[in-house]
Amino acid sequence: MGLYQACIFDLDGTLADTLHSIAYFGNGTLAAFGLPPIEPGDYRTLVGNGAAVLMDRMLAHVGADLSPEDRRRFRAEYDRRYAADPLALAGAYPGLPEVLARQHQAGRRLGVLSNKPDDMTRAIVAELYPGVFHAVHGQREGVPIKPDPAAVLALAEELGVSPQETLYIGDSGVDMDTGRNAGMDTCGVLWGFRSKAELVEHGALYLAGDPAKLEEIIEKQ
Repeated sequence: MGLYQACIFDLDGTLADTLHSIAYFGNGTLAAFGLPPIEPGDYRTLVGNGAAVLMDRMLAHVGADLSPEDRRRFRAEYDRRYAADPLALAGAYPGLPEVLARQHQAGRRLGVLSNKPDDMTRAIVAELYPGVFHAVHGQREGVPIKPDPAAVLALAEELGVSPQETLYIGDSGVDMDTGRNAGMDTCGVLWGFRSKAELVEHGALYLAGDPAKLEEIIEKQ
């Protein structure tokens, strides 16, 4: 099977093109509180560290100073909107479903680890990649978010592989830090939300410009 017995993927910007989805729910939440929208492209640098951080960055971006209670209401409104239709404006990146189906069929263990809330992560993966992944986890209460390695190490254990047998794949510096912190090799994908420079700066071992290149890296002997 080659060097890597398992692959663990980030979700947003790696497996799923969710930029306009996140902007849709984010701007809907801002509008509900009488706040101005954020350009969809600006969400590229707001996401990646979990929903709580996204809320803080959105509010800072529009210059809003909400009370702690209003911040809780703001987050609840965002979660309500997203949970009602998590697939809105979201899609798989072209070519990835076929690559991952082949890897699954070949017997490679496949997992997803996202800083997006767990229920939303599972819903999106189940819809875009049905029957492909052996384990899927989003942000869960009591589990540190990436780049803390605890969740990715637990996921590797669940998949039955060691960190040395696992390739961690993502589109951001947070992802590269996560893999490195866990002792895993890392691959940065160039079709996601962040730049090649960020991926290189955070120590990406490999870079993949398209799914075909990613498959070549996964199958490295």
